[in-house]
Amino acid sequence: MSIRVLVVDDQSMVRAGFAALLAAQDDIEVVGEAPDGAEGVRLSRRTRPDVVLMDVRMPEMDGLEATRQLLSPPPGVEHRPRVLMLTTFDIDDYVYEALRAGASGFLLKDSPPADLIAGVRVVAAGEALLAPTVTRRLIADFARQRPGGGGRAGLRLNGLTERETEVLTLVARGSSNAEIAEQLFVAEQTVKTHVSRLFTKLDLRDRAQAVVFAYESGLVSPGE
Repeated sequence: MSIRVLVVDDQSMVRAGFAALLAAQDDIEVVGEAPDGAEGVRLSRRTRPDVVLMDVRMPEMDGLEATRQLLSPPPGVEHRPRVLMLTTFDIDDYVYEALRAGASGFLLKDSPPADLIAGVRVVAAGEALLAPTVTRRLIADFARQRPGGGGRAGLRLNGLTERETEVLTLVARGSSNAEIAEQLFVAEQTVKTHVSRLFTKLDLRDRAQAVVFAYESGLVSPGE
């Protein structure tokens, strides 16, 4: 089954380029293009894509507000696509807020075409696009601006088992399930079970939100 993708970007040439690149892949179907966030939200609810490739800065409605609307829909709207943000180095808090809103990760606009294609596939599979070094550094920078260590996020940690807390710490540090399994001397399937349970307990969508939560709760600190 093809991955259904919606491309949202206010620059027509950029939008067309991304759409053409993705549509050329056998496992990806571009179901639409939108020039701003408002149209992106409307088109997403009509076409029900698996992944929305979302620019950050756009007229009418920016990518952050569009992401919030897509991932926190009004009653009666059940479809929630995965959102992959497109950004540049000078976004600062914007990308961090997008991750908090539920975006599954982000890519730099000047990333190689292969990275864009791989990113769409990773996000569609339910993972978060947090592997690149630049991404980890940016998230750490955003988290540093908001010292963690308590509040409601910290209290929610109390509902996790010791092993789930350990797994969440490793997820926040960028480890894959396979790497966590190796570090904890358990089967990878066991790690997947722990990850699924802690996501459920903490009401998290994916690894992107898990990283944000781990920083905000004070479980991990930037630079660790």
